[in-house]
Amino acid sequence: DLSSSAVLQIIKDSQQQHGLRHGDYQRYRGYCSRRLRRLRKTLGFKMGNRHKFTGKKVTVELLSDNRHLLLVLMEAERAWSYAMQLKQEANTEPRKRFHLLARLRKAAKHGEQLEKLCESPRVDAKTKLEAQAYTAYLNGMVQFELQEWKSAMEAFNKCKTIYEKLASAFTEEQAVLYHQRVEEISPNIRYCAYNIGDQNAINDLMQMRLSAGGGGGMMAEKLEALITQTRAKQAAVMSEVEWRGRTVPVRIDKARIFLLGLADNEAAIIQADNEETKERLYESLLAECRDTIQAVREELRTDVKQRERAAEGADSGKVSNLQYLHSYLTYIKLWTVVRRNESMAHALQAKLKEPQTDENKRGPRPQDLIRLYDIILQSLAELSSLQGLEEDHTFQKEVALKTLVYKAYRCFYIAQSYVLVKKWSEALVLYERVLKYTREVQSKAKSFNNSLKDLPDVQELIAEVSAEKYSLQAAPLSDRLDHFRLDPTLLSKQPNLVQFPPDFQPIPCKPLFFDLALNHVAFPPLDDKVEQKGKGGITGYFRGFFGFGS
Repeated sequence: DLSSSAVLQIIKDSQQQHGLRHGDYQRYRGYCSRRLRRLRKTLGFKMGNRHKFTGKKVTVELLSDNRHLLLVLMEAERAWSYAMQLKQEANTEPRKRFHLLARLRKAAKHGEQLEKLCESPRVDAKTKLEAQAYTAYLNGMVQFELQEWKSAMEAFNKCKTIYEKLASAFTEEQAVLYHQRVEEISPNIRYCAYNIGDQNAINDLMQMRLSAGGGGGMMAEKLEALITQTRAKQAAVMSEVEWRGRTVPVRIDKARIFLLGLADNEAAIIQADNEETKERLYESLLAECRDTIQAVREELRTDVKQRERAAEGADSGKVSNLQYLHSYLTYIKLWTVVRRNESMAHALQAKLKEPQTDENKRGPRPQDLIRLYDIILQSLAELSSLQGLEEDHTFQKEVALKTLVYKAYRCFYIAQSYVLVKKWSEALVLYERVLKYTREVQSKAKSFNNSLKDLPDVQELIAEVSAEKYSLQAAPLSDRLDHFRLDPTLLSKQPNLVQFPPDFQPIPCKPLFFDLALNHVAFPPLDDKVEQKGKGGITGYFRGFFGFGS
């Protein structure tokens, strides 16, 4: 009911609950049709019968029941969702674009009808503004598809202005939905500005695409095409790349486009405000990197002359330019895997330290972190065997140093997993090995200026290991208090003798007591109270029974 909820709230709830969370516009369209049928039946607003169609329109006089406004809104939503469904299908069937435009125009027409009805004094000011913003959005979508960039930009800006005003008029909690809507249409506005002639808009669009995935529906596809086109233009002037003191030509277009976008991708990862966004960006970067490596690998495989030169270069101790470019791209991929797993490990470490509130829900365990560090160490091993870098001693030493750091962290979480199952001796040995790795890292790091800047801090690990060691040494003491043993750690000022509070231990149940005395009680004789047999017959029996003859 529009009287109890806002236009934007209604459509967002409906979309999220009926298909659009997964981009299923056909399912949402079916929901809109069913809801329209229910509303018409409830309101008695039938459009004829099974034999004849009679068109009816919602008028101002019918607004005594606000559900008539909801009827118009659902008609607009049904037409819009059909247009979005056709947009997906038009990728393979271009003729459907004409039907798509017809449906968008139909949705805008219903939106204008809703806005006109909301001019009635029976409708509150908030609903009027929301209806205006909704109509402006639908008109903008029509103009956007027609590539009328100026008209589309004006409509989207009107929509944005209204939602911003509504957001400023309500509490922060209520304003969240309006801010989300503004973020959704911002890429459309910048895309229109770019097509009008604002060349600075492309940078904003790239940031929007990387940080929030861009707009939905038509916008996401257009953004991808625009950014690829822009990078391709920039790639035309890019001819070479330098890595570790060697400059190699880049003749493969896919590799040029990827290398040009690398800085933007990495900047977006750094600026990501939550772990979910960061993980999505890492996955996107890795997917692009794999595709680029595949293109270079195919070039290596098909170019026979290049392979021959690579073989000759291998004899002279120098790989070919194409092979070196392949090594560079593989380095980017492997180091991205290391950074992604380190980011995931950091998030898991924070959760591991948090107290568990729900006992039924499985929380993170040290074993999860061990797996992440295994993948990191495997990636570092592949880095050390890259072709063209066998003689680069500085690179090999850097990889060896990074391997030591991650070995130390992996060893620490293996020790933590032993602590959980109370294997004190094994855990203590592993903690000592962690300290050995960290000492080795500190001694080797002196010769490198910046090798540890993008690695976890081993000093923090040393402090954590020290704390865990003391706790571990004190843990088994309570199990052997009946055996005297002079432990040097007990001579400190604050010795920890027992774990407090102690763990629960099973004890025998309380015995149950029964009253068994009755079985051994001897009652006094009652012969003088009982009537003797044969005395007085039945009369005497009754007399004795009632106590008269005694």
